Amino acid sequence: MENKFKVVGLGGKLSGFSMEAESREFAKLNVGVELVEARCRTEDELIASAKDADAILGGGRLFTRRVMEALPKCRVIVTYSVGYDMIDVYAATDNGIIVVNNPSRIWCAEEVSNHAIVLLLACAKKLALLNNWTKQGRWIETRQVMAPMVPIHGQTLGLVGCGDIGRMTAKKAQCFGLRTLGYDPYVDISLADEYGITLMGLPELLKESDFISVHTLLNNETRHLIGEREFKQMKPNTYFINTARGVVVDESALIKALQEKWIAGAGLDVFEKEPIDLDNPLLKMDNVVVVPHTASYSDAALMEQAINPAQEVARVLSGLWPINPVNKTVRPKVYLIRED
Repeated sequence: MENKFKVVGLGGKLSGFSMEAESREFAKLNVGVELVEARCRTEDELIASAKDADAILGGGRLFTRRVMEALPKCRVIVTYSVGYDMIDVYAATDNGIIVVNNPSRIWCAEEVSNHAIVLLLACAKKLALLNNWTKQGRWIETRQVMAPMVPIHGQTLGLVGCGDIGRMTAKKAQCFGLRTLGYDPYVDISLADEYGITLMGLPELLKESDFISVHTLLNNETRHLIGEREFKQMKPNTYFINTARGVVVDESALIKALQEKWIAGAGLDVFEKEPIDLDNPLLKMDNVVVVPHTASYSDAALMEQAINPAQEVARVLSGLWPINPVNKTVRPKVYLIRED
């Protein structure tokens, strides 16, 4: 029997546990793979399922140092998501395991940037509140809550993070007549200029912006990047949008900022705890629009999400360096050819 690489699929994508797209991609690339689906709730279950795996598709908080040390054959872990914050990348590096993410530009940048704009518009036009009151037969009463309603054109959007999604959000915002500012210590100024983004420090951006939209990865630098001090620097008419990661924001500080009217409202796709608790004050506020971490979803994104991770696994199992490694300095368990 032909020897096959064992690839364990953990789910974690929009389409759930179906591995049909990955199977088709491996077959198209002519890589001999035994694809095993595993639903793991504990570290022990993950170790049992993947201890003899050559590669793993999916990520999550179970990828601790203990787990990494129990994967002697694993060459690569490829996430379905842009973020990889729940994987112990340092432990993976120490154990010769390459961690690869699924860049937004490949599958979801259009959707997430669209979603950020939708939340911005919904906040500015008080869409959720007016929708609810109209359905409740409170047509006349809506006139009492429409003001104040800021215009959208001529206002300023501040982008915290100017990667693929942030830059795409900027281009779409400019179609509505919004001036776009950006804070990102890692983006090249010429690239920001190309997208019409004026780069500045975070305090200056917070003070000047009428809308603030978060588009940064979650890591040690960005955890609780936006807290009480930052909310106090915002204008009282500011709307705060987050489609990135909930933990980038100190949620208790956000709640306080809304309750004490430091800011005008918020549009949130992500939260510190997911699913969000039903007693969370954010769910009771008329000036907050909430959706359940769905910014990346569309039928098209669902179709695309699995393709790149399968291709990256195929590259590594075929002896090639992946295109989107997170831990670029890792010494892999087998020699891999770099094509750059």
